[in-house]
Formats: sequence, structure tokens, C-alpha cells
Amino acid sequence: MKKYLLILLMFSFRPLYAQNLYTMPQGSQSHVSSMENLNGVKGNGGKSNAGAKGSAFTNVKPGKTQTLLNIKAAGIVQRIWCTISEYNDPVVLRALRIRMYWDGSKLPAVDVPFGDFFCAGTGKPTAFQSALFSNPEGRSFNCYIPMPFKSGARIELVNNSDKDFDLFFDVDYITTAKPQTNLLYFHSVWSRQQNPVGQDVTLLPEVKGKGRFLGVSVGINVNPVYGKSWWGEGEVKMYIDGDGKYPSINGTGSEDYIGSGWGEGVFANQYQGCLVANDTTRQYAFYRFHIPDAIYFYKDFKATIQQIGGYFGPVVREMQAKGVPLQPVTISGDPFTRLLEPGTDKAAAIAGATGQQWMNFYRTDDYAVTAYYYLDRP
Repeated sequence: MKKYLLILLMFSFRPLYAQNLYTMPQGSQSHVSSMENLNGVKGNGGKSNAGAKGSAFTNVKPGKTQTLLNIKAAGIVQRIWCTISEYNDPVVLRALRIRMYWDGSKLPAVDVPFGDFFCAGTGKPTAFQSALFSNPEGRSFNCYIPMPFKSGARIELVNNSDKDFDLFFDVDYITTAKPQTNLLYFHSVWSRQQNPVGQDVTLLPEVKGKGRFLGVSVGINVNPVYGKSWWGEGEVKMYIDGDGKYPSINGTGSEDYIGSGWGEGVFANQYQGCLVANDTTRQYAFYRFHIPDAIYFYKDFKATIQQIGGYFGPVVREMQAKGVPLQPVTISGDPFTRLLEPGTDKAAAIAGATGQQWMNFYRTDDYAVTAYYYLDRP
């Protein structure tokens, strides 16, 4: 009996790469678009130097757009790999944008800074491996998100920096005889926010339609006015299909959202990780991908994270006296003091907080957020 149970568990927890290895979509053909064969045209690779290495890369000048893929067919983008000669320049990684268009749409489904898209949320590429992205040695950028399309796909890089750089890339995709049924299109959006005290950071702005929230990559520059206090008490909230003031999904803390606890150090797992946790520069970068824990919506969806941090009572009081922008929220103890609850004597509770009591408070930090999702339109 134990033997059969073990076999069942092994098949139940197969990794993504081990699934569907033995089936082929009807009429499928494999392609790789690179500078040696742009768009992956059948039988057209390596012509630039009589079959020898001749066009491994291209140089992208400031203000120029480089097309990585532009085809008219049904298919699925399976993998994107890129590296650039300025891979370690945070200014270039933020100024360079990746854009994706599906089925002839004039509006991009993806329009995100290059580094942020590939989980370099603070502009610092880091070696890591996850289910959707990887960077083997901190010098390249890989994406494994499946991106299906019905009639066409266009992927571009736009150089909005003042530097030129050498670009190497592969876009691995298949074409199929017929479009997939019940197809959802891949989308990604980016924003940088430093909102006022008490205003949540938007992870994914409200989208209308049917789809799936795939997750986020977040970079944070911690506001130095808060000293060494902890920034990450904010809860992730997801508003699904008509939710009003209160969400259907409500987390418990920032490090909790990425599966850790009691602070946030460096780690990289398949579905969650923290790639930067620097208490000297006060920078953090983390990701969470909802793959085994799918988040579906049918009408609309929005996700946010609170800007709440915490520290010991006397230090928070001192910051407050100095005019540091903050709003106390809770004080630990027995009973737990909820400072925003009607009828609470806030001033007395704050004044009485001891050095052993933890005080959570609204604050304001600098967030760069990339959200990934699928939607039923391109």
C-alpha cells in the first residue's frame, strides 16, 4: 500500500517541465528566431556567412527598435532568451523596454522595462532559477511563460537609453495548424509608485474580462527617513469579480506573500523568491508566481499591497515627533491594540507603547512593480 501511495504522490507533484512531454499539438512546427535566422524561417538559418557563425548579435543604437519576432500564424511562444553587453547597467535595464503584440493588435499586451520584466526589480541582475524566469549567472535573461496567439505575434525591444549595446536573443516558438481553444493571451504591465501614507501600492490595476493572475515581480527602494525599521508588514489584497471596499483574498504580510516569515532574506524557489535583500542599501526585490495556486477571474480583477511597516514603540514615537510621514496602525500586546478601530484612545495607546511592543504603521516607500497575467483578449 505504501508503495502505491508513493507512486501516486510522485505523479501528483510532477514539475512543469515533466508534463506533456509525449504529446504533439496538431500540425506543430518548431522555430527559433535569432539574428542568424530572424523569425525562424524554415531552412533559412546561418546564411550570413556561408553557414559559419556570422550574425550572432546586432547593435542597437539609442532611440532604435529591434524586432525579435514578427510572424503571422497560430502558435505559442515557449521561451525568450536575451543578453546585452550593458547587462549590468541599471539605467539601461530600466530604459530598454520589451513590447509584445498579439493577433495584429495595435496596443501592446506587454510594455515593460527590460530588467523589470525579467525580475531585476532594482536594476541588479541576479543568478536564480524559477518556474517562469531564470538568470543562470547574472548575465542573461530567460522567460519560460507560454504565450499563445491565434493569428500573429510581434516582439520588440525599444532602446530609450542614451547608450548603444550589442544584443543577442532567441525566441523559441511553435506554429500550429489551428489556434488553441479557450486561449488566454499573456499580458504584463509595469509601474513605479511612491504613494502617500495610507494609500496602497497597486500591483495590478483593475482589468476587465476573463483571465488569470499569474503573479508579480517587485523592487523596493526603502525610504531612508524610516531608518532601520521594517518595511514589510503590508498585506496583499486581491479584488475579484465585483469586490467592493474589501477583497476576497487578503494576505498577512509582505514576506508572508512570498512564502517566507519573520523578515526577508535572499532565496530563490520555483514559485517565490527574494533576489535582493540589502539592509545597507535598503533595497529589496521579490517575486511570487501563482502556478500551483491558480487565481482566476471572470469579470474583473485588481491586486494591491499595503505600505505598512513596523518597529518598536518608542522609536516609532520618536519618528512621529520628528515629523516623519507615518500613521500608526496597531500595537502588539494582550489585548492587541487596533489604533484605527473606532473608540480607541490612539494618543494614550501610542504614548504608552513600551520598547517591547511592536508598532505597525503606514509609511511610504519607492515601489517598482511588474505584474503578469492572462486575459481573454489580446
